[in-house]
Amino acid sequence: MRSSNPVFSRRGFSRDSGYAGFNAAPQAGAATAGANPYAQGTANPYATNPYAQQDTQYGAPQAPARSGAMTIDDVVTRTAMTLGTVVLTAALSWALLPVDEANLGKSYGIAIGAALVAFVFAMIQSFKRKASPAIILAYAAFEGVFLGVISSAVSTYIGPGTVMQAVMGTMCVFAGVLIAYKMRWIRVTRRFYGFVMAAAMGFMLLMVVNLLFSVFGGGDGLGFRSGGLGILFGVIGIILGACFLALDFKQVEDGVAFGAPREESWLAAFGLTMTLVWIYLEMLRLLSILNGDD
Repeated sequence: MRSSNPVFSRRGFSRDSGYAGFNAAPQAGAATAGANPYAQGTANPYATNPYAQQDTQYGAPQAPARSGAMTIDDVVTRTAMTLGTVVLTAALSWALLPVDEANLGKSYGIAIGAALVAFVFAMIQSFKRKASPAIILAYAAFEGVFLGVISSAVSTYIGPGTVMQAVMGTMCVFAGVLIAYKMRWIRVTRRFYGFVMAAAMGFMLLMVVNLLFSVFGGGDGLGFRSGGLGILFGVIGIILGACFLALDFKQVEDGVAFGAPREESWLAAFGLTMTLVWIYLEMLRLLSILNGDD
C-alpha cells in the first residue's frame, strides 16, 4: 500500500539492491513463508498490498537483516539532517528578512519564491527513481526560508508566543502519534488508509475552493481561514497530519522489515519532513486564529 505522503505515494521504495518496491506485482515462484524472498531476488509477496495479510495480525513481516539495508537509525539520522536544515534556514530568514512595514512586501516576495522553489524540488524528487540527498536538502533549505518569514510575521503581528506554541504542538503531535503507533493503538490497515485518503482529498478540495473564492470574491472566501470554521478546519488539518504520520511510520517500518536499500532512508526523511511541515503550518494557522481573537 502507498502512503498518504505525496513522496511515498508517488513511488514508494525502489527495487534497487534486490529490494522489491511496494508497487511491484508479485511474481510466480515467490519464496515460501519463512524464507527471505529478497535474498533470492524474487518479488515481495506483499508488494501489491502489504496489508492484505495483516488485517488479522498486525505488524510488518520481518525479513532477515542484510548488508546495506536501511535501518531505523539511518532514518532518524537523515530526518535529523533534513529537519535541521529546515530549522537553520528558517532561523536565518527570520533574522535576515524583517517583516516590518518597510520590508514586509519584499520579505513576503522572497518567502513565496522560496516556497515555489521548494515545491519544484519536491516534485523533482517525487519523480526521481532514486533518492537524491542534494535535492532533498535543497528542498529543506528553501522550505525553511518560507517557514522563517511566515513564522516571523505571525510572531510580529499575532503574538511572540504563537510560533513557540506551534513548534511545541507539532512536537507533541509527533510524539503522540509515535507512541500510539508503537503501542499499536493505531492500526494502519487498508480501511484506515482509504479513510485518510478520502478525508485528505475532501479537505484539499475545500481549501482550493476557498482559495478561489478569496481570490475572485475578496475577503476570506468561504470562511475556512478564520472564525469558527477556520478553527474547525485547523483541527481537521492537524488530525489529517497525524494520520499521515501514522501511514509514514508504517511505510518506514515496512521498508526496514523488507530490507530496503540504505539510501532509501533519505526518501523516508524527505517524506517525514514534508508531513511535519504540514502539521506545523496547520498548527500555526490554528493558533493564529485563536490568539488573534483574544
